[in-house]
Amino acid sequence: MHERVIEIPTADGRMETFITHPEEGGPFAPVVIYMDVWGLREELYDIARKVAVVGYYVLLPDLYYRQGRIRHQWRNERGQMISMHNLDPERQAQVRAPLQKLSDAMVVADSGAILDFLGMGEPVRPGGVGSIGYCMGGRHVMCVAGAFPERFVAGASLHGTQLVSDRDDSPPRLADRLRGELYCGFAEKDRMPRRRCAKHSVRRLPGARSAIVTWCTPAPNTATRSPTATYTTRGPPTGTGK
Repeated sequence: MHERVIEIPTADGRMETFITHPEEGGPFAPVVIYMDVWGLREELYDIARKVAVVGYYVLLPDLYYRQGRIRHQWRNERGQMISMHNLDPERQAQVRAPLQKLSDAMVVADSGAILDFLGMGEPVRPGGVGSIGYCMGGRHVMCVAGAFPERFVAGASLHGTQLVSDRDDSPPRLADRLRGELYCGFAEKDRMPRRRCAKHSVRRLPGARSAIVTWCTPAPNTATRSPTATYTTRGPPTGTGK
């Protein structure tokens, strides 16, 4: 496997990006992984590697680059990331602070820069791009699918947050622009009000051209093997959407 860390030029600076793909067999279909609130760390690099090893060109951008090189990691005695609700209020505030300075519009602009970069001789197939996002990244998957509907044609939004709002760029309001397929995964037992937002999102997507699928898994906190939490998903998924 090839791995490298580069800086992609954007309108606001240079965005550190981890890239990995197989050594042979290209060109590859590109996939962008959108980070969660914690920022880049080894768990996300490992997810990128797991996707790339089956034949994809994977990019993992540091969306906090405008604020410097931000890394948040608090681990338990087994080396696992400690979930947000298990941190003290001071540390929770530290984790959330960079998020307050990152808008969805910034992420959309950065994604445009990624698409430009992919067209500059990288070993990728022309055309469609995949995306995977966790937590806030799950929302960003939906935003870029609406902003670049002819490019981001397959996405997975996993336990996404703040999916429904009154903003003009609220993901459900972008539904008519979607052209590909979108998978939304949510946990059945979640400390955040994502399940209610998930059902509301599905109700507001009747005219979407993409295939919208929402699932719940009967496990605490996360719809996948989470890159952030000390929980892991157990049991088969249960369909709750269309």
